[in-house]
Amino acid sequence: MTYEQDAKTLELPWPFAGREDELELVRRSLTAGRHGIVVTGPAGCGKTRLVTEAVRGADCARAAGTPETREIPFAAFAHLLPEAVGLHRAVHLLSGVRLLLVDDAHLLDDASAALVHQLAVHGRTRLLVVATEGARVPGAVSRLWTGELLPRLALEPLPATETAQLLTAGAGGPLEPLTANRLHRLCQGDLRLLRDLLGAVRDGGLLTRVPDSDERAWRGPVPITSTVRDRTAPVLDRTDPDERETLDRLAFAEPLPLHLDELDLRPLERLEADGLIRIDDHGAVHLADPLHGPALRATAGTLRARRLAGAPDRCGPALDAERAALARRIEQADVTPLPTPVGEWLAAEGVPVPPGYAAVRARFARLRGELREAGAWAREGLRGAPDDAPCRTELALAAAQSGEVTTAQEAMVGSAAAAWLAAARGAVDGALAMLAEEDAYDAVRLGAPEQATGRLRGVFADHADALARGDGPALDRAAERLEERGFLLFAAEAHAQAVRAHRDPRAARTSRTRAVALARRCQGARTPALSGLVLGELTARQRQIVTLAAAGLSNRQIAEQLTLSIRTVGNHLYSAYARLGASDRGALPWLVELPDAQPA
Repeated sequence: MTYEQDAKTLELPWPFAGREDELELVRRSLTAGRHGIVVTGPAGCGKTRLVTEAVRGADCARAAGTPETREIPFAAFAHLLPEAVGLHRAVHLLSGVRLLLVDDAHLLDDASAALVHQLAVHGRTRLLVVATEGARVPGAVSRLWTGELLPRLALEPLPATETAQLLTAGAGGPLEPLTANRLHRLCQGDLRLLRDLLGAVRDGGLLTRVPDSDERAWRGPVPITSTVRDRTAPVLDRTDPDERETLDRLAFAEPLPLHLDELDLRPLERLEADGLIRIDDHGAVHLADPLHGPALRATAGTLRARRLAGAPDRCGPALDAERAALARRIEQADVTPLPTPVGEWLAAEGVPVPPGYAAVRARFARLRGELREAGAWAREGLRGAPDDAPCRTELALAAAQSGEVTTAQEAMVGSAAAAWLAAARGAVDGALAMLAEEDAYDAVRLGAPEQATGRLRGVFADHADALARGDGPALDRAAERLEERGFLLFAAEAHAQAVRAHRDPRAARTSRTRAVALARRCQGARTPALSGLVLGELTARQRQIVTLAAAGLSNRQIAEQLTLSIRTVGNHLYSAYARLGASDRGALPWLVELPDAQPA
C-alpha cells in the first residue's frame, strides 16, 4: 500500500501471500540436523521474499551475487572476509556462521561459488541459496543440487488466487476478478512487473469503482512504464521494418491469430528463432509473451493503429464460437478450464460484451465455483443491457451464494435466485419450497435429496443418492468426480456433507480438510453446506484472535487483551486471512458466525 507525502509516495513491501507450504519446507530445512536448501525459480517469482520470511528473526549472515562483480574473487563475501584471503581460509572463517543466506547465486563470481560449494561439503554452516532458473549458473552452484549436497525447491509462479491477495493489498482494496486475472495473465508470475504495472494503473487513476461494490476495475490500454518498456524491449526495439510490421500485425490481430499463409515467411522465421512468436498445431501464429501485444498496440501511432485494427465487428463470429463451446461444455457437465481469449480481450479493452455471451460466461464461472468472477461477467453484460434477465439471474445467484444479500436482492430474477437469497438469509426450508422442478440439484446442495429423486443423472444423481443414504464414503467419491469435472463448489459441498455422514472421525477430518481446501478456491462462497467448516482450519490462537477481530476490536486492543505484541496479532490475522480465503477483516464476521463452527 502507499502513503502519500506531498508529491512523493513511499512504497512499502507487499504482504507475504501464499507459499505457506513452501515457507514451512524452507524453515524445516534450517532446523537441527539439516544442512539447508537451494531455492530456484523464474525471475521475479518471489524467491527472495520467501527466504526472507523464512529467516525472519533468525541470526543470519547474508551475501549476494551481482552482475558487476562476477569477475572479482570473493566479491559477494567482501563484507564477511578479510581483504586478501584464499579459499581454504575463507571456508575456515565462515564455518563458524550458523546460517548463511546467499541470494542471486547465479551471479556469483567463481571464487564465491566455490566457497559456497565447500561450505556445503563441510556441512557446518546451514545454507539457504537462491538462484534464478534459466540464467547461467556457476558449476559450483548447480552441483549443490545435482550432486545432492542440498535439496532443491523449484518455485512455480504464484497462482492466480494468491496473486489476487497481493493485488488487494497493492491496490488498497479488492480488484474485480477480470482485472486481477488480466494482471496475472500479463505478468506471468513476475511479481516485480506486477507491482510496477499495478502501481501505474492505480496512480494513473485507471481504476474505476464497480457500481454497488467495493471492488475496482481496470479497462483500456496497458501503461508503458519503464519496467514494461524493458520487458517488451525485444519487440519494441526491433529495427527490421518487415519484422516490426509482422509484430504489429500480430498485435492488432489479437485475440484472433493470423495464419502462416497470411504473413511473410522470412521475418517469421527470424522472430521464431528469437523466441518472440510461436506457431500452434493449426498453423496459427501467436506472440509468445502476453505483454507484447498490448505494448505494441499502446505504442503505435494513431494512424498506424487505425490501419491495422481492422473492422470493429471482426470478433463477432469468434465470440459466438466461444459462447457455443461454453454452452456445450455446460450441457456435457464438464466445466474444466476452457480458453476464452476473445471475451477476455473485449472486456480488457473496455469494449461492450454482448449480454448473451456474458450470461453464459458467468454461468460457466459460477458452476466452477468462481463466484466473484461470475458476478463480474454478469456485470459486463449488464453494462450495455441493464435489464437483461439471464445476466441479472447470474449476478443474483453468484451474490446469494457468496452471502451478498443486498446485491442478490437488487438483481433477483427467477425462482432459483429467490431460493438462494432465502438460503443466504438462513431460511433453508423456505428456499427449498421456492425451487422449481428444473432446480433439482439445488435441493441436493441445500440438503434435501428427496426432492430430486428420479430427476438427476450422472454424478449429480450419485451425489443425491449418497446424501439420501447418509453414506460418507460415497459422498467423498461423488465429490472427487465433481472436482474432476470442474465443479469445485459442488465438490466442496459434497465433502462438507460427508463430514456429517462419516462415522469414522478420521474420515470426517479428511473430508473437512478437502472441503475447506476446495471452498477456499471458490472466491468467498458461503452456502449452507459449507457452514461450520472454515474456522476448523485455524489454530486455537488464530481462532481466538479472529473472533475478537470479527467483534470489532483493533489489533492494539486484541494485543492488550491477550498480552501479545501488535505485530504478533497482525501476523496471526494475516495467516488466518490466507487460510480462510478472506481479503481483510471485513469478511470475518460471517465466517465466525457460521453455525456449528468447531475445531477440526
